Amino acid sequence: MKYKIKKLQEYKNLINISAHWFHLKWNLPVEVYLKSMEKCIENKSNIPQWYITMVNEKIVGGLGVIENDFHDRKELSPNICAVYVEENYRCQGIAGEMLDFACQDMKERGRDTLYLLTDHTSFYERYGWNFFSMAQGDGETHMSRIYIHKEV
Repeated sequence: MKYKIKKLQEYKNLINISAHWFHLKWNLPVEVYLKSMEKCIENKSNIPQWYITMVNEKIVGGLGVIENDFHDRKELSPNICAVYVEENYRCQGIAGEMLDFACQDMKERGRDTLYLLTDHTSFYERYGWNFFSMAQGDGETHMSRIYIHKEV
């Protein structure tokens, strides 16, 4: 299977389809994704950044880098967010490659330390992430794990 990880910043024509894809996975309003993705493209800033993985013309995975992934540890920034791989494409290393791709891209942009909020345990460790602390997600009743990744 051939897939390609793309920096959405370089593919303005994919914003609408990407925003809808992320909306279907995470149930945040499409407008939230559109606004962030438009900012990514328009100002060429470091944050936010969005990445999608495609097989032919179909999105099969994606993730973003934003200032804060809706948690109370605002000083831990930027955050990888919305990591998702379609079920039929899981267990093929796509998530790990997307994480590596985003971390390397952010390092090239001068951001070598990234954080990630998750309820998963042990998944991110296999990709070089380390448990950092617990955090309270906005509107959540339970604490979630924050991981850190420092690109060397």
